[in-house]
Amino acid sequence: MTTAYDAVVLAGGAARRLGGVDKPGLRVGGRALLDRVLAACAGARLTVVVGDPRPTVRPVRWTRERPAGTGPVAALAAGAAALGTAGAGAADLHAPGEAVPGAPVAEAADAGALVAAAEAAEAAEAAGAGTGGEADAPGAERDTATAAAEPRAPEAVLVLSADLPFLGEATVHRLLAALDAEPDAEAAFLTDAEGRDQPLVAVYRAAPLRRALDELRHAHRGLDHLPLRSLALGLRAVRVPAGPDEASASFDCDTWEDIATARARIRDHGAVLDEWITAVKTELGLDLDVDTGVLLDLARDAAHGVARPAAPLTTFLVGYAAAKAAEDGTAPAEAVAEAARKAAALAQRWAAEQDEAG
Repeated sequence: MTTAYDAVVLAGGAARRLGGVDKPGLRVGGRALLDRVLAACAGARLTVVVGDPRPTVRPVRWTRERPAGTGPVAALAAGAAALGTAGAGAADLHAPGEAVPGAPVAEAADAGALVAAAEAAEAAEAAGAGTGGEADAPGAERDTATAAAEPRAPEAVLVLSADLPFLGEATVHRLLAALDAEPDAEAAFLTDAEGRDQPLVAVYRAAPLRRALDELRHAHRGLDHLPLRSLALGLRAVRVPAGPDEASASFDCDTWEDIATARARIRDHGAVLDEWITAVKTELGLDLDVDTGVLLDLARDAAHGVARPAAPLTTFLVGYAAAKAAEDGTAPAEAVAEAARKAAALAQRWAAEQDEAG
């Protein structure tokens, strides 16, 4: 499966049906819509967000279509151009919680120029290979080794809208796998329950994406206000139907009713614990997969076998003990499981003594 990919997240729409509010900043389950989407593409080598800079849960690079507000195709071209430039500098990135007033915004390079530069580089590389040109000059061996050690830009570009509250990494991985499985495909689109393509929940091969954008630019003398379907029509695509657990992956929040629906859905009994744990881990900056069943069993044993207030206090102490064990080299998830096992055994012994006394 393709594991290396870049991501472009479109976050600069006008949100007219929401009264012009800052839609990417609206919170669902205590987390901004944009942050929820950024969590789904956390595996990206580089993430470019097309929109106005703001604090985010992880570092991203910012850019904007010029002029702003000229539609999703123009915004996507700006994002693709930002990916095609040199690696993001420190000024383009910011860490979680940092203020970003006045943060620099990368200028959108011309997509046609990027395509031409890439083609010229490929031609130069082909001409220089084994011909006695510069590649054979003294010192070329060192330069070639240095170039080989540098990471190559991923061939896949994940493109997402910033208002997808239920998108998860599993859907991203399915799209990447589908593109890998079809060597001739130039894009992989998620399709919703009605079979409609979702070009803003999709992964594109980088070169065909830039070619299609360049063709549209020349055909329409620009990209302003073009519909996304005009881009999709120019690419050979594979369709990826949403699975049973992905029915809401393409659900987007365009209206206040959509926002209310999303907020109600994450509080559903079957989803609320996972949503809450994810939100807490994000808020605390934790990258840890925890067996919630083990912790819930521990809380139950402490509450029933000792006293009800013992449940939260015990789980807190388990977390503290796990952190101390992790400092000594134990894997965090294993440390939590071991500390929970010891505390649960103690609670059961405590309860057994009470039963014997009774």
